[in-house]
Amino acid sequence: MKKDIHPTYYTDAKVVCSSCGATWTTGSTKKEIRLDLCSNCHPFFTGEAQRLLDTEGQVDRFYKKLSARQAYVEQQKVKEELKGSPERPIAELGLATRATEALKNAGVENVGQFLEKLGQGNEAVLAIPGFGQASLTTAKKKLRALGYELPEAEA
Repeated sequence: MKKDIHPTYYTDAKVVCSSCGATWTTGSTKKEIRLDLCSNCHPFFTGEAQRLLDTEGQVDRFYKKLSARQAYVEQQKVKEELKGSPERPIAELGLATRATEALKNAGVENVGQFLEKLGQGNEAVLAIPGFGQASLTTAKKKLRALGYELPEAEA
């Protein structure tokens, strides 16, 4: 074994807690050790941790989760009701900005108005300035995905 490679070991090393000021001696390679917390003042050992955990009781946490769930269910119901509604705003279809703006400029604000225009034929919709074939195809796909019945074009 090599000589002089091991650190000096102090059998009477002093340990000082900065929080509560408690001191004791132990063996260490350092002469003095300063701690932020010790077993005298740490919340886990003093029982403070249990009090911190129980500040908001289990029943309160349960009711908080329950109310969040109810809010979510109500939100889903509103979405479901709007799913087939002709009053759904045209912006919720997720069309390109240019297509949405073109429809708004033409006075088509909701899905019902768009379906009426579509009932007149594809040409009536394509006659709207700024609304092209790609936008029409995308709009039809999204309407079908949302559960809307697309009208047949008048002959």
